[in-house]
Order: sequence, then C-alpha cells, then structure tokens
Amino acid sequence: MDAFSFWVAGVMVYVAVAVLVLGLAWRLYQWRRLAASPMRLGIFPKPRGGAKALRIVADTLVFPQAAEVNAPLWLAVFLFHLALLGVFVGHLRLLGRFPEFLEVKMSESAHLAGGTMGIVLVVTLFYFLIRRFKSPSKELSVPEDYLLLILLLGVVVMGDHLRLFAEIPFSAYRQYVASLLALRPEFGPEIAASPYKTALVVHVLLANLLFIYLPFSKLVHFIGAFLTNGIRRS
Repeated sequence: MDAFSFWVAGVMVYVAVAVLVLGLAWRLYQWRRLAASPMRLGIFPKPRGGAKALRIVADTLVFPQAAEVNAPLWLAVFLFHLALLGVFVGHLRLLGRFPEFLEVKMSESAHLAGGTMGIVLVVTLFYFLIRRFKSPSKELSVPEDYLLLILLLGVVVMGDHLRLFAEIPFSAYRQYVASLLALRPEFGPEIAASPYKTALVVHVLLANLLFIYLPFSKLVHFIGAFLTNGIRRS
C-alpha cells in the first residue's frame, strides 16, 4: 500500500468503525435517558405476542402509512431500502467464507446487488435529491439533507463503478478485508496493480465518511424507527 491508501483504506477504516459503533451506542444511551411519557402512546387495535413483533417490523420496513400520503415517494423509499438490503447482504461475503448453501445464496444476492440493485440505488437517490429542489420539500430541506444524499450517491456510484467496470477478482477484495480483520491492512497484488485501485480507495474513503457521520445524522432513524414503532404498538 502507498501512504495515502494505507491511511484511507487502513487506519481510517478502524476509526470510522469505532466512531460508528460508539456513536450509535451513545445515541441509544441518550434515548434511554429520556423521561418516559406519562401518557400511553399506543394505537388501537393493539396486537400481542408475535403479531405485535410482525407489525413493528412491517411498520419499520414497509411503512404502509406513507403509501397513503405519497405513493410515488413511498415506492422510491421502499425500493431504496430493498436495494440497500441486497447490497448489505452482498458485502457480507467479504468477511469470509460461509457454509456452502449460504455462500451460494449470498453470491446470487451479490450478483444482483452489483447490477440491478446498484442501479436502483442510484436512481432512487437521484429522485430523492431532485425532489429536494422542488416545493414543498425545498422549503423544508436543510443543508444536511443535500450533504447526506450527495455522500450516499458518491458511495453508491463508486461501488457500481467497481462492480461493473473494474476487472478485480472478488477474492482480491476478500483478501483486503481479511487483512483489515487481521489488523494488517494491505492490498493484494491484483488490487495494487489494478488501474482501478484509486476508485476503490475513493469508495472506501466515502464509506468511511458516511460511517463517521451516520450516528450524528438523520440516517440514525434506522434504529429510532424500531423504537418509535414499538411504542406505537405497545
């Protein structure tokens, strides 16, 4: 690794993960310290047991209430979260080999995520960004909204670029992640000699910035949504 790659794709990765984990833990700690409402905030009818858990998951991941207010936006958000899940599952393969059945399924997910789902992410993020320039979203938007969307777009576009154009074998990416887990970050010969090494470093840099910023941004709603819907269904 050259010096810049070592700091960005090595040292900075550890810093970003540490800030992400500690930042999320701090947010959860803050939420737990908030005074409980003296009023019951649940909605009726109130499901119990497994039905309650399913409704909480459905409210958080499918958010049916939003479809009644703005169907096009709901569809875009739903597709975005679905594609994001596919990309996340695909990236899990980088951590090492899994049992054969899971390896096959995760490989299929990664193949789909690197193509269709990667494009879906770009299209939906552009949709979210464009609508920020139109009323009434324009008047309700703050600089953070644009910054988050641009940062997300950067991560996704560079990831799509690597997936669709870079001739780097998957084993080389897995070797790089293994070196991170071993606390000896380095690029293997395939990445070091590739003309797409810079694209990978930029992708990792943007992902690091996203991880560092996430606990302090609006994106932390992915945790708060479960808690809020749990209160609604209590």
